[in-house]
Amino acid sequence: MNKGILFTVSLAVFIALLGIGIIIPVLPQLAVSLGASGFDLGIIIAAFSLTRGLLQPIVGSYSDRYGRKRFMALGLCAYCLVGVLIPLATSVGNLICVRALQGVGAAMIVPVAMAYVSSLTPAGQEGKYMGVINSAVFCGIGFGPIIGGLIFDYWGFAPVFYAMAVLAASALVLVLSTLPPSLVVHTKQHMGILQNMGKMCRRKRSLGILIARFATVLMIVPTMAFLPLIMAPWDKTSALHVGIVIACRTIMNAALQIPMGAVVDRLNKVLLLIFGCLCMVPALVFIPSAKNLSTMIGLYLFLGAGESVLWPLLSAYAAEEGRTHFGHGAMMGVFNFAMSIGVFTGAIFSGVSIDKWGAGISFYLLAAATLVLTFYAAFLIVAGERGDKTQEQAEQRGEKAQS
Repeated sequence: MNKGILFTVSLAVFIALLGIGIIIPVLPQLAVSLGASGFDLGIIIAAFSLTRGLLQPIVGSYSDRYGRKRFMALGLCAYCLVGVLIPLATSVGNLICVRALQGVGAAMIVPVAMAYVSSLTPAGQEGKYMGVINSAVFCGIGFGPIIGGLIFDYWGFAPVFYAMAVLAASALVLVLSTLPPSLVVHTKQHMGILQNMGKMCRRKRSLGILIARFATVLMIVPTMAFLPLIMAPWDKTSALHVGIVIACRTIMNAALQIPMGAVVDRLNKVLLLIFGCLCMVPALVFIPSAKNLSTMIGLYLFLGAGESVLWPLLSAYAAEEGRTHFGHGAMMGVFNFAMSIGVFTGAIFSGVSIDKWGAGISFYLLAAATLVLTFYAAFLIVAGERGDKTQEQAEQRGEKAQS
């Protein structure tokens, strides 16, 4: 593992995600001030996930062929532009368009960074090194809401988004000045994007990994975007309080990423997948009924602990599949595409269901979907690994017979 590249990529991701985290407690309030309903808020969040999701498989595949640096630089440029444009928005439609542009930039940052790290990771240490990049993601997202809440409480909306632009520009300078011009990329084959995705869906282990990624991010939008609305009826609640709750979850997640990554490399991954899911689901059930800040912080810490198992685990699974079957960029692109579709689905569903039935029913349904889909994914992964083992044994017997 080239530790210089690992450090540079992780630091760039941290700075970029710090910029994203800054706007988390503020964007929903800006949208509401422009007349957004719960459904509109879901669309604003989902627009980001949709464009990011659609582009990630394309960017991942092309980063395998042409290197990663240029894509990260373009993505950071898009983030700079978004930070300048959001304060100029005068309608919900404007916000949707700018968030879609932000999704384009996002497709070129974290998935490409994950492919960078995945391609340099020694076999058997995927959890450890993917934990490093995930830790950078969650440190940025974790500290950002606190900073964003403080900036908003003292100076209002616009400086929050300008801060995001400045941070993205800083990460851009770091990438351009320190990463090598290109990375030697080794792939087994350069299949078409749709061919690659089709092969992943036909392979049980890969399909299980993608379903697990989809299932375990359904709750990201409701637990972040709708948190200010859940906490609004409380006495003396501010944007800073919302930022603190979100930060507690993500900092817990970030702090455990690297040690949990090492655990993932040593223990049964399927059991850890089930364990992580069972940590998250009870928190989802109780979040809508929380009545004070300390209770909400406790629930979000529990949520973060579950995620700290799932993120390095699923990233390690994806790294293994990329190495052995699809290429790192292609696999990470589709893996993050599954995540974006999960976030998009959760955003749309929660926006509609909260308007129709309230936060309680919405969160209960999301918890049930997360549980059922994760257990189904675990079944597919086990079945796929057994099939791989049987095929490997058959090939070994064939080689012995020929010799």
